[in-house]
Amino acid sequence: MHPSRQRLTLLAASTAAAVVAGTVGAVVASAAAVGCRVDYQVTNSWQGGFGANVTITNLGEQVNGWALTWSYAAGQQVAQAWNATVTQSGAQVTARNVDYNGTLATFGTASFGFNASWTSSNPAPASFALNGVTCTGAPATDGPTTAPPTTAPPTTTPPPTTPPPTTPPPTTPPAGAKQMEDLDRGLISVRSGSGNLVSWRLLGTETSGVSFNLYRGSTRVNANPITGATSYLDSGAAAGSAYTVRAVVGGAEQAASAPALQFANGYLDVPLQVPAGGTTPSGESYTYSANDASVGDLNGDGTYEIVLKWDPSNAKDNSQSGYTGNVYVDAYTLTGTRLWRIDLGRNIRAGAHYTQFQVYDYDGDGRAEVAMKTADGTRSGTGQLIGSSSADYRNSGGYVLSGPEYLTMFNGQTGAILSTVTYDPPRGTVSSWGDSYGNRVDRFLAGTAYLDGQRPSLIMARGYYTRAVIAAWDFRNGTLTKRWTFDSNSSGNGAAAGQGNHQLSVADVDADGRQEIVYGAATIDDNGRLLYSTGNGHGDAMHVGDLDPGRPGLEVFKVDEDASKPSSWFADARTGQILWSTPASGDNGRGVSADIWAGSPGAESWSASVSGLANTRGQNVGRKPSSTNFLAWWDGDPVRELLDGTKIDKYGTGGETRLLTGDQVASNNGTKSTPALSGDILGDWREEVIWRTTDSRALRIYSTPTPTSTRIHTLMHDPQYRVAIAWQNTAYNQPPHPGFFIGDGMSSPPTPNIYLR
Repeated sequence: MHPSRQRLTLLAASTAAAVVAGTVGAVVASAAAVGCRVDYQVTNSWQGGFGANVTITNLGEQVNGWALTWSYAAGQQVAQAWNATVTQSGAQVTARNVDYNGTLATFGTASFGFNASWTSSNPAPASFALNGVTCTGAPATDGPTTAPPTTAPPTTTPPPTTPPPTTPPPTTPPAGAKQMEDLDRGLISVRSGSGNLVSWRLLGTETSGVSFNLYRGSTRVNANPITGATSYLDSGAAAGSAYTVRAVVGGAEQAASAPALQFANGYLDVPLQVPAGGTTPSGESYTYSANDASVGDLNGDGTYEIVLKWDPSNAKDNSQSGYTGNVYVDAYTLTGTRLWRIDLGRNIRAGAHYTQFQVYDYDGDGRAEVAMKTADGTRSGTGQLIGSSSADYRNSGGYVLSGPEYLTMFNGQTGAILSTVTYDPPRGTVSSWGDSYGNRVDRFLAGTAYLDGQRPSLIMARGYYTRAVIAAWDFRNGTLTKRWTFDSNSSGNGAAAGQGNHQLSVADVDADGRQEIVYGAATIDDNGRLLYSTGNGHGDAMHVGDLDPGRPGLEVFKVDEDASKPSSWFADARTGQILWSTPASGDNGRGVSADIWAGSPGAESWSASVSGLANTRGQNVGRKPSSTNFLAWWDGDPVRELLDGTKIDKYGTGGETRLLTGDQVASNNGTKSTPALSGDILGDWREEVIWRTTDSRALRIYSTPTPTSTRIHTLMHDPQYRVAIAWQNTAYNQPPHPGFFIGDGMSSPPTPNIYLR
């Protein structure tokens, strides 16, 4: 089995030894049973006590209400539990579901945690039983788990539903290759007219020679292997038809994919659990809405899960005083199972500039972690407390300008704390960031970058109006360690002061195989040194990509709000050389650059304060689009579409054509009107859009119903695009760009230079 999809299994003696030694981390004992699997993990320990997390996987028929039992052999006593009701009689322990996690579908999971006491040793339980049946980690073998069919089975044997074959990680990765996620096919079926558009991922490790066979049930629907785009319009097929896809390599058909997700109405709803509202110390009531989201393979099965931030209705911009409710961060499977909830506590203020969370596999174990700024009172997804639960550092204006600040890496599967360190850059003197009341000191940005050219690092930053400080962290062997810190106050770095945006971008601007941090008008090299600064100052929006395929390398398009500087400019991303600019016009708050019109080569650029649509040479080539916001590849051609609010439009010289209007959904972040997330999350290379429903009881994922003839590897295996999905939630959200040009007249897209865990 592929290492990223194995369960960690350690002997109970090893578990006890690690706990006695005071180790905190991946101490796991897995006991299996008929029809279920149990993963038991000691997450932390202290003198006389320990915390544990338990995950149940149901391998049989759906369970409605569950009780998990086990025995302790060394006198351990459970003291406190969450996400389950746990009782103990002598050595026997029973954990029962709570109201929201009592239903376990086939292959569904439920996680709970507890704190307990121990004395001289802490061996893991030898076995577990779910509803009285001992777990073995395999489906039942003593009879069918579903009723026998009432009709004769088809004469054609359906393809097996085992995962596709995987390749162990190379001992020595290919030169310049970056480690990426081991994804599955992401197969989806979207209702399209009287048929179904079925699409799937072409993986970055696959060559152009791979073809595919698509099955509806047990029937192959394509006459010849599919060699073009990784999508197929199954005309006339019934809504709800079940599909699998199989790669054909060297003429040999491979194992089947997992069954397709069904987008019966053009979308898939992921049910959410809305947090209860509350009341601030000043007596203001507040409720919660789903806000920004990200994706990552949290459990290593090749399928994305969603990490979602909940914002209270009294969230504030940094310039606004007032108390806010707590910020929560949840994780959900695509079927709506909540894996965990992190409560950031009263000492993390709510708003677009405070909590930038990153979801990525930082340690390369095949499972994504989740990183964010924390404080006293933060509780993990398993109930672990950071610092003091009673500490309250809010001042009368609701700002948090004192008290410790932390950076925490959480386990993506359980929400447990993996590593917590002091946040860098530190707050220091509040006024040294540009004001004394707390606006500029708490402007945070975050990202993910392949600084060594092979494995990802975490980027956490503070400040951009004046002082700018960026810290790079590695997460290896269970610990966060500092790689470097860049400070505009340090000698030789002064040109970066005041150059940051309300967002950042990450790209290999100098083509050396290592990614840089494009921090607004300044760029920081992979080694933490200033690469260049244009000196054009702060702005609200920026795009980095191969915007002009007619010249080598990448380009930057950026808007500014300094009345003495160009209102927008287009530059060489490697050197910062300005290729063209527009005259100063005050605060130019919006700007976009992408190939939205086939009438001119390369990207078109436009902004709020400048009339017209500029080509790659800065010449006005026509009507400015009606929106200046987000982007999405939606229809069948490689020219990109306009995403704004809850709609998608196609640009035209005489006006836009509406392609999609979201149904009963809402955009986020006030006038920014951004989706929860947009990117190549499922299916072929076109992009999905995730909006919250108007009542925040679900995330609604839309995917295109339009066929395409263009074949491109999944964009999530393009390193620049993948890290852009990670930083998309940062402050003023901006759309992702790959490291190569997609648009009219594009060259054959490059094969990603990557390897899989």
